[in-house]
Amino acid sequence: MNQHATPRVGVDDDAASRADADGDATLRTAAVDLPDGRELAYSVCGPADGSPVVLHHGTPGSRLFAALLADAAVEAGVRLVTPDRPGYGRSSPPPDDWGWRDWPEDLTAVLRAESIDRAGLCGFSGGGPFAIAAAGSDRATRLALLSTVVPPSEEGLAGLARIPYAIRLLFPLFGAFASVSGPDTVVSQYTDRSVSEAVARAVAADFHEALGGGGGALSGGGATAVERESRSFANEAVDLDRPDLPVRAWHGTRDDNAPLAPVGEFVDERDGALTTADADHLGTLLDRGSDALRWVAAE
Repeated sequence: MNQHATPRVGVDDDAASRADADGDATLRTAAVDLPDGRELAYSVCGPADGSPVVLHHGTPGSRLFAALLADAAVEAGVRLVTPDRPGYGRSSPPPDDWGWRDWPEDLTAVLRAESIDRAGLCGFSGGGPFAIAAAGSDRATRLALLSTVVPPSEEGLAGLARIPYAIRLLFPLFGAFASVSGPDTVVSQYTDRSVSEAVARAVAADFHEALGGGGGALSGGGATAVERESRSFANEAVDLDRPDLPVRAWHGTRDDNAPLAPVGEFVDERDGALTTADADHLGTLLDRGSDALRWVAAE
């Protein structure tokens, strides 16, 4: 992609992607063309002159994940950029040998399109390894991790990925069931607490948009991305070559989706800070997401 390319822009018409009537909190969807012919879609919200932060959605997830932090972004003065990783939502699937170490190059195309020289990075759950990979770039200012997975891992989806085709078969079926049963079915995979109707809709919209990648939920397009990422979490160790980069993590002591111990070890090795919360996977995001945004946007 040309460094001066202009992103193709539109406003997402999903009601769940709108935080409130404030235009700054509405998700603007855009896309850029990558040098290998793929398309990468992303959302932007928050003030146009705000501090840039790239939000990395979970596994599965999409650009609509930003709806959960859109209000917080406006309050913190953050310009929040949330890409659909390859194979999710409106982004093209990657080559077979693509992995999180290739993510920084894709992300650079987005930052150039948005005229962003440097940005804070925030990763939630399965987005954590990708945020860590991107933090190796000189474009990164700070790294915030929320309920993150730290590979190698044998927990959750990483363990399931060891069973051939299990994720690729199960996720489309669960997506179809959740489409009929409603948002609470999706929410229950991430938290046991009661959430507002708006949060439930946003979580479900993000999940269904993720699985819709590559031709709709029943086609299994997004499930292929889940399988690819989960397998990498099980088999590859994550690394960060920027010892001078400020790192901070927020993690729930009752998180059954991503274990706490590897996060503590990762942060300690990099002289970072870990804040624990009496919360589960999604609960940590809901309780501490605004704290993470304010911290990662500060320089």
